[in-house]
Amino acid sequence: MLTIIIRSIIIYLIVLLVFRLMGKRQLGQMQPFELVLTLIIADLATIPMAEVSVPVLHGVVPLLTLVVLHFILTLISRSSHFFSKIISGKPVIIVNPKGIDYKAMKKLNLSTDDIFEALRGAGYFNISQVQYAIMETNGKVSVMPKAEYAPLTNGDLKTNADESFLPIVLVSEGKIIKENVELANISQGVIEDIINKNSKGASVKDVLLLTLDRTGEGYLQLKKGEGKTITAKKVVGV
Repeated sequence: MLTIIIRSIIIYLIVLLVFRLMGKRQLGQMQPFELVLTLIIADLATIPMAEVSVPVLHGVVPLLTLVVLHFILTLISRSSHFFSKIISGKPVIIVNPKGIDYKAMKKLNLSTDDIFEALRGAGYFNISQVQYAIMETNGKVSVMPKAEYAPLTNGDLKTNADESFLPIVLVSEGKIIKENVELANISQGVIEDIINKNSKGASVKDVLLLTLDRTGEGYLQLKKGEGKTITAKKVVGV
């Protein structure tokens, strides 16, 4: 009995260390590969706890191997957007100003009930209140309301409301998102000009995040520095 107790404590401490090393994300915030690793870890941990005939080392080695694998996958996904899309997918717009995107809904194997449930969870009970709804890679749905239905509404303030536009990520962690640049219909030179104009001496590799919407409003933050709102030429394709 004492042996089982000691083995359980050892495995518990190792699993606790593993999850601390993996970060503090909640279960619903995990990327697919993180969720898979979590499920495998949970299964592996029970074997050396229950089976005294299995050496503790046979349970520890696979757990540590998965930790190393997690760090490798995380590093690769951060350095390569292509690989990140393969293992984690990419956000998908399921509701746009025209309504529900039927093709996207079927691609994600969603029903209208699923979409309405997600919108209600975000606090919107009428789809006509929603400008955009995006299915994130972790399964959560992010909602951008129409201007007049924002938490502090322009209707309450008796002001004219301009339509909201979805910002598009042009640069992320020093890398230009090519498909978004094509969608925005701007060149790499324009992006470099925007960066140089708002942060002199900086280049694309120095940028943590650069977004821009159709009105020309955007956000720029360097890897070493604070973020700030910027204004650029209108982006036709966004």
